[in-house]
Amino acid sequence: MSDKRILIIEDEVKIARFVQLELEHEGYAVEREQDGRAGLEKALQGNYDLIILDVMLPSLSGMEILRRLRQASGIPVIMLTAKDDVMDKVMGLDFGADDYLTKPFAIEELLARIRVAFKHKRIQHVQSDVLQIGNLKLDMDKYTVSFKNEPIDLTKKEFDLLKFLMFNNEIVLTRDTILEKVWGYDYSGDTNIVDVYIRYIRSKIDQRYQQKYIHTVRGVGYQLKYEE
Repeated sequence: MSDKRILIIEDEVKIARFVQLELEHEGYAVEREQDGRAGLEKALQGNYDLIILDVMLPSLSGMEILRRLRQASGIPVIMLTAKDDVMDKVMGLDFGADDYLTKPFAIEELLARIRVAFKHKRIQHVQSDVLQIGNLKLDMDKYTVSFKNEPIDLTKKEFDLLKFLMFNNEIVLTRDTILEKVWGYDYSGDTNIVDVYIRYIRSKIDQRYQQKYIHTVRGVGYQLKYEE
């Protein structure tokens, strides 16, 4: 039996009920809300481990819920939408969604994405603006990185890349994904730039402290993983 609590904010009752039953079958504790404003209030007040959030909701849209939620919480959010629109997905991810599914979807895929989202949470959230993995700490508010409290001097792009890798702790990321998320969708420069900056970070962290954080996955990309 899992101790994870999930909130579903979805106004289509049949879909919400179906997902609830499947999640409860998997051992999760599940609550539902149909209204956008009520869903946001419940999300902010409840002690949930993950939120499944529809885009189209009465009284308050899923995008607005996500925007407000991200001002106060880093809780994993998986968004659902009936629109197969790239811009919707881009907006949701830019607002801080952890993942995105287009209706109709297979329940097995949703379950898999929930497991991945919980795996991400193995990052230690020391504060809402601090990520820590092992002895490596990144403060998003102060824009600092340290190892055992010893400051590490990173450029802005190195910082952004490390932050993206830490947010996706233990997840294998392709070079294209890294390029899009760190350099932007309109980047048209050399795609080898990812490899170059990975080397920069390794020289300042992995090699300097003799602690391997960034792993190369041959033929795919990179993975940040802490091994004691």
